[in-house]
Amino acid sequence: MKDHTDIVSLMADIGARARAAAADLAVASAESKRRALEAAADAVLAARANILAANAEDLAYGRNKGLSAAMMDRLALDEARLAGIVAGLRAVAAQDDPVGEVLAEWDQPSGLHIRRVRTPLGVVGVIYESRPNVTADAGALCLKSGNAVILRGGSESFHSSAAIHACLVAGLRAAGLPEDAIQLVPTRDRAAVQAMLTMTDTIDVIVPRGGKGLVGLVQREARVPVFAHLEGIVHIYIDRAADPEKALRVVLNAKTRRTGVCGAAECLLVHRDIADTIGQGVIRGLIGAGVEVRADAALRGIAGTVAAADGDWGREYLDSIIAVKVVDDIDDAIGHIRRYGSNHTDCIVTEDDAAGARFFARLDSAILMRNASTQFADGGEFGMGAEIGIATGKMHARGPVGAAQLTSFKYLVEGDGTVRS
Repeated sequence: MKDHTDIVSLMADIGARARAAAADLAVASAESKRRALEAAADAVLAARANILAANAEDLAYGRNKGLSAAMMDRLALDEARLAGIVAGLRAVAAQDDPVGEVLAEWDQPSGLHIRRVRTPLGVVGVIYESRPNVTADAGALCLKSGNAVILRGGSESFHSSAAIHACLVAGLRAAGLPEDAIQLVPTRDRAAVQAMLTMTDTIDVIVPRGGKGLVGLVQREARVPVFAHLEGIVHIYIDRAADPEKALRVVLNAKTRRTGVCGAAECLLVHRDIADTIGQGVIRGLIGAGVEVRADAALRGIAGTVAAADGDWGREYLDSIIAVKVVDDIDDAIGHIRRYGSNHTDCIVTEDDAAGARFFARLDSAILMRNASTQFADGGEFGMGAEIGIATGKMHARGPVGAAQLTSFKYLVEGDGTVRS
């Protein structure tokens, strides 16, 4: 890397090299991309000690910065999480290559034969906070889909991301692919983010991964198209036809498995008819698991709850806190979610097929679930190997963004001296 002092020139250089690499990647063989990802997985395994040492530096930085427990959890790596990164790289490597896939094919009466085929987007910019595993996930998915990627990790994960990035570059090198295909911005300077948002000549799409502040900044100031990943204001509605054992299991897992992920439940809605039975049991289970339950007036009689304030509805805690409210019926629950949700992931617990169908039809979140923990809102759990984020907008990609979602398409049209009358 050149020694740049000017952030604008640094980013222009990174962008130009990414654009050149993208042209090569667009025609790279499926086998070479698979080899690169397998070699990157091997490199992560070999560099475990170095990555964990780098992560220790980042954790010390995060503690000094006063990061919350949830943010520290997002930042932390251990042997199990490194094993997850390796497994993710191998899973993406093993997937079918999306580039060149024929999406549709037909003949016209004019004599034209037309195919619609998947093509890479070009250069993807990923701006993310804290979670160093995004470095591997984003790098792998962009490579698989034939895109060059510019990664700008958070200041907290600076050393961890660099250590993981080095493994991805080693994979590219081993497969004979351009090392500029996966670049990591080598500075904590926030001016690099501002530069990326206006690099319309070299970046085709920006994917922000982080809190409301980061995503809001990107959406407000980006001149480049954005795959928005908004807050995970995740709701679970316990219907009057819920199975009590399923309700308890699903809600506890959705809230407590990992509180700092975007699929963690943040608000529980309970049908009035079962508030004193199933609802009370679930709330006591949450309290017993160490969750602070902020309850509305109808549920404040349950020992251990605290009073919910107006600001608790529509809030992403990313912590061991949940807001709980009684609703009159399924339509009341749907209305609450429409008002306070973020179109990320919402769940109904019910044994009533009609209620499940109504919930699915009348809400338009990117992911809707029935009788399943919202912690499954993850590209890896959807069979994508990994995800670059969960898009909550409606243009191009929605839900977990895997390799296939990082492609566009073009039309290939063939004739035989065919002319238009």
